[in-house]
Amino acid sequence: MKHVVIPQPSSLSYEGRPFTLTPDVAISAGAHIDTAIVHNLAKAVEEVTGKPPRLGEGGAITLELPGDTYDLGVEGYELTVAEGGVKLGAVSPRGLFYAVQTLRQLLPEPGTAKPITLPGMKIRDKPRYGWRGAMLDVARHFFPVQDVKRYIDHIAAYKMNILHLHLTDDQGWRLEIEGWPRLTEVGGRTAVGGGEGGFYTAEDYREIVAYARERFVEVVPEIDVPGHTNAALAAYAELNCDGKPREPYTGIEVGFSSLCLGSPATDRFLADVVRTVAGLTPGPYIHIGGDEADATPPDDYRKFIEKVQKLVRANGKSMVGWQEIAAVPPAEDTLTQYWRSNVAPDDPLATVRNGGKLIMSPADKTYIAMKYDPSTRLGFTWAGYIEVRDAYDWDPAATIDGVTDKNIVGVESALWTETLSTMDELELFTFPRLPALAEVAWSPQASRDFAGFAVRLAAHGPRWTRLGIDFHRSPQIPWAS
Repeated sequence: MKHVVIPQPSSLSYEGRPFTLTPDVAISAGAHIDTAIVHNLAKAVEEVTGKPPRLGEGGAITLELPGDTYDLGVEGYELTVAEGGVKLGAVSPRGLFYAVQTLRQLLPEPGTAKPITLPGMKIRDKPRYGWRGAMLDVARHFFPVQDVKRYIDHIAAYKMNILHLHLTDDQGWRLEIEGWPRLTEVGGRTAVGGGEGGFYTAEDYREIVAYARERFVEVVPEIDVPGHTNAALAAYAELNCDGKPREPYTGIEVGFSSLCLGSPATDRFLADVVRTVAGLTPGPYIHIGGDEADATPPDDYRKFIEKVQKLVRANGKSMVGWQEIAAVPPAEDTLTQYWRSNVAPDDPLATVRNGGKLIMSPADKTYIAMKYDPSTRLGFTWAGYIEVRDAYDWDPAATIDGVTDKNIVGVESALWTETLSTMDELELFTFPRLPALAEVAWSPQASRDFAGFAVRLAAHGPRWTRLGIDFHRSPQIPWAS
């Protein structure tokens, strides 16, 4: 028998008799189980049966949170299909949510001929890595709240648990900061190519965070400093060492901007920004960027990273930064994001030597703003072409000599938007590479093979079509005609 679950479960066996799903099916869940999880499951059942399931005792589909009965960790779950029904169990709401996502994939597409039967099976599943992220750049082009929510739905469906929002860059500042209104009034009105900008109010940002948390996704906000700061430098003259505001920037070059480090204005700016972002973000991390700060003298850069690391921790958060932050020893809770796959891995190795942990985002595997092939209309090629197999066929623990699983917290995709300005374009570059990277981050390395993944992935095409997702029909995948 073939299943279509992505990511590939840790363990799946076919056993027992099948279960027939009827329109009269009921769902049983204790009062202590998150209603959002129950409603997520009920919606999936209604889509295929055409009738809202009854919620109450004695249902053929049961949700269980039995304490320490299961030994699969806080994100693991067990799913059993038998003649009498379907049971989903976990030790935490997060694990139960992932069980529901698996069952959703096992259910047929709406409109499938009746009766609907699921084969007898047992799945025991847990993730390889705790950090399974997707970075979305809303600074180069702005995307409204509804688009971000849709992106959260996409990543949550494949058991990814981090939305890294790249909120500031040379072309736009996208989050209001109390006491610094020109950041959004001036810095937020531009975008790459001169198009319309935009920004999130504090309430908008809270709405995104709350929506993500209902789907067990933590938002990690990125305020990119000390480089990639032209939008801020255009908004406030005092952030420049010469006291003159910069012109708004709508190009795509990098490495030319820098805050005036060590000045009282910059110190006040950083303190206010970090305090505000920390107060708006219930999750444990703030990303400070730190990449491509070519306009910042190396000694100043090192002093700055030390200072901002202390500032983030003083506000009750842990710091994340791109790999260049390895210029200073990391605090115990600081995470370094490896991305520069086209140069020697000195930075990630320095992080590991100093006892730090890595997020693996090698550009030639995870930077899904790269073109699929020469015919791709948008995107870049500086990290190479990235087809589905390129995104899938790699092992994070075998990417850098001297870096093993004990040094890695997880995997993250990165979707930069210099060339992407609509939701359709975001989705075209996300699918089908996001599911490939989700499987890299979740599934045991030994259980993964591209041939099997390609068959399972092909079965997701009709789902994406139904959801209005524009996806790349890779010739590597045996899509249904």
